[in-house]
Amino acid sequence: MEWSSRAACLSAEPEVFFPVGNGGAALDEVSAAKRFCAVCAVQPQCRDYALRTRQPFGVWGGLDEEERRMLLLQPV
Repeated sequence: MEWSSRAACLSAEPEVFFPVGNGGAALDEVSAAKRFCAVCAVQPQCRDYALRTRQPFGVWGGLDEEERRMLLLQPV
């Protein structure tokens, strides 16, 4: 995971990427996390890693938990 040392999220609070709950402040944190991901040079690698390893929690590569689940359910 050499790409992770170049991730934009390194300058953010980890809690932003792993919000607790499904509404209110948690939705704001998910939006903030996705803004970091939108400008991240390693977003594709992060997204691929999260999908490949089936990360169950948090925002990875610009995708939240539900978005990753939906992608993994799609037929290849």
